[in-house]
Amino acid sequence: MMRYIKLVNFEINRFSKIYLSLLLITLVSQFAGVIIVTKSLLKDARDIMKEERLSEAAYITNYGGIDFNHIANSLLFVGPIALSAVALIFYIFLIWYRDWFGKNTFIYRLLMLPTSRLSIYLSKATSIFLMVLGLIAFQIIILPMENALFNSNVPQALLNEMSISTITIANPILSLIIPSTFTQFLLSYGIGLMIMSILFTAIMFERSFRIKGIIMGLLYCGIAAVLFLAPVLMEIGNFYFYPNELFGLMLAIGIILTGLSVWLGAWLLKNRVTV
Repeated sequence: MMRYIKLVNFEINRFSKIYLSLLLITLVSQFAGVIIVTKSLLKDARDIMKEERLSEAAYITNYGGIDFNHIANSLLFVGPIALSAVALIFYIFLIWYRDWFGKNTFIYRLLMLPTSRLSIYLSKATSIFLMVLGLIAFQIIILPMENALFNSNVPQALLNEMSISTITIANPILSLIIPSTFTQFLLSYGIGLMIMSILFTAIMFERSFRIKGIIMGLLYCGIAAVLFLAPVLMEIGNFYFYPNELFGLMLAIGIILTGLSVWLGAWLLKNRVTV
């Protein structure tokens, strides 16, 4: 267990500089977005009131108030979230291939450690999942601060104040990464874990069989996608599922695919990937 924890800590430390950069970019970009977009919204509102000779009350009646949705939908706000997502998806591949193609071919030393290769596999998966949760936690922490800054910069007469829960529900990206219910959490992050395990297995196929492995990995990804989406595809046909039934089926298939992918990937790493 201690070796597994050390491997997780080791993998996180290897990505720490890029990870901290992502956190800093998110912090600076989103707070800059709050200030810049708020000033732009207030300038536009004042220009309209001046041109049409409207009072603040008349402006609210004609155009509505200013709320945090304007910030949450801006590029400065959603851009860092998208960048972080792309970086972590890329790292799913980098976390393995860096060990093979780095200067010192580190995978040879890693695979010869006196520990189970399953621990190596799980440590890489755990480190990525922990970094995802860390980014989400960071967003949850700074979102109330951003909302407070926005509320303090908008005149009360023009402000449509929103709670944090309302903001997350109203914005599609925030509602995806910050689920409002436990069921949504299982769906969002369960699917994320499943996709990561499937990609890990595809990488193990490629590392085990090289050119043939690429084809096998792509086939495995395709079959897994079809199996997971089978209930949805069945609904397009003549079958009908109640929402709870559909969720239960997809949850069960997702758990099976995740377990199968972890087992198969770990088996390939142990029996087919050689030092």
